[in-house]
Amino acid sequence: MLTQSPALPAAQEQNSSCDSNYSGCVPVDSDVDCAGGSGNGPSYVQGPVQVLESDIYDLDRDGNGIACES
Repeated sequence: MLTQSPALPAAQEQNSSCDSNYSGCVPVDSDVDCAGGSGNGPSYVQGPVQVLESDIYDLDRDGNGIACES
């Protein structure tokens, strides 16, 4: 008998190239900075994005849970 796993809701689906610490798709890389900011990459993300767990790239400078606001 073949069983199927239940489909994940859209909010829980996550591309393996996206960091699960953030909503949307923040790339998994050695460093990620906010687009248009002073960071030197190598990857950039256009915000705002919500910090779901740990802000490993320090994108949420004011600590309010929303990264790359400006």
